[in-house]
Amino acid sequence: MADKTPKKSATAAKKPAAKKTTKPPKAMPKPKPGEVVLLSGGNPQIAKGYGDAPVQAYIAAMPGWKSDVGHRLDALIESAVPNVSKAVKWNSPFYGVEGEGWFLSFHCFTKYIKVAFFRGASLKPTPPGTSKQKDVRYLDIYEHDELDEAQLIDWIKQASKLPGEKM
Repeated sequence: MADKTPKKSATAAKKPAAKKTTKPPKAMPKPKPGEVVLLSGGNPQIAKGYGDAPVQAYIAAMPGWKSDVGHRLDALIESAVPNVSKAVKWNSPFYGVEGEGWFLSFHCFTKYIKVAFFRGASLKPTPPGTSKQKDVRYLDIYEHDELDEAQLIDWIKQASKLPGEKM
């Protein structure tokens, strides 16, 4: 007798595939009044706003050592560019010249602060961090880095004199 392999029944072949069940994403906990939410990497979630107050709220909410560096960056920018315009956009402080656009921003990451010079490719010497955007250059500041404040002030002054980004 020939070897017969069992065939699937017609009803088994037409059986619908089981539906996959997925859990809904976890909702972000609502912050208590006055509490700041830290996003990925410890970046503070601060409402968009213009002027010094939202920038100071962002800096105060920067976790650990980053807050001290944020205060120092803010002071250096203010001293290098009198009457600098400030804002918080996209959960980052921005610095600019009234009517000329934004020239600098910084952002918290898990292990460092990234300072973005929007026309950094035009600065001399060029800041060390490259970008996918041809004009942008970065300076990454880690916890135990010694800031070269003279160089930073020079870059800030140069950047403030270049055409800024309109955002």
